[in-house]
Amino acid sequence: MSDAEAVVEETETSAGFKAIGEQRFFAEYFEQFDALADEMKLHLNDGGLFGIVVDPASVGMVRNSLDREALEHYSATGGVIGLNISRMLDILGMGKSGDLVELTLDTETRKLHIQVDGLSYTLALIDPDSIRREPEIPEDLDLDANVTVAFEDLKRGITAADMVSDHVRFRTGTSDDGKIACYIEAEGDTDDVDLELTHEKLVAIDAAPDDGDSLFSLDYLKDIKKPIPKDAKVRIELGEEHPIKLHYGHTEMGDDALAGDCTVMLAPRISSE
Repeated sequence: MSDAEAVVEETETSAGFKAIGEQRFFAEYFEQFDALADEMKLHLNDGGLFGIVVDPASVGMVRNSLDREALEHYSATGGVIGLNISRMLDILGMGKSGDLVELTLDTETRKLHIQVDGLSYTLALIDPDSIRREPEIPEDLDLDANVTVAFEDLKRGITAADMVSDHVRFRTGTSDDGKIACYIEAEGDTDDVDLELTHEKLVAIDAAPDDGDSLFSLDYLKDIKKPIPKDAKVRIELGEEHPIKLHYGHTEMGDDALAGDCTVMLAPRISSE
């Protein structure tokens, strides 16, 4: 197989790929991958776009989808293409949120043609076989705490923790009123931060006081939170010195329907105490 032929897997099924949609949906979709990786395998599924990436240190993973219903036009019956994520975002950045973006796969040149706000760009693709193998996000972890928070509260806790430390602790506990609460905490050399999200403040909670208590790198969380829509509700799965999972839906496209969904998993920093 030549390099050109290897750029697109299953070329017969991916030959008809074409997608047209608002810039904001494509940009939000690729931004979460960009937080962890430089390259990705983009799956051109019948139901929409799909991908999984892991960062080079295998600390963070993201599984992300963009549903075909969010787009003005979508046609694809399968296949995988490899692409540079930051290059794709640079091209999308040439347009505005509501601009229509058109993606078309050229089967002759094995390149992706992108049109946005009068700009035409031909993006050279990457051999999918040369991109790091996609991980499976484990589903059988012992994550007993399920907490749903408004993104603004999650962002506030991460931002405050970053003022005093390189790491942040998520845990469940009991507030002064005796109800289960979620805590976002950080301890610095001189200063401490403690954000209490009481039962009334949370969107939902299914946890016992000691179900969740883990420490995580703020460098990862700061990047991960950037693409999350400001009005999103984020469901957090948490355990005892276990990975954390963050689940959220993409921007609403009308009638409370979401453009897709994303799951991010981050490995913990095991406490030395």
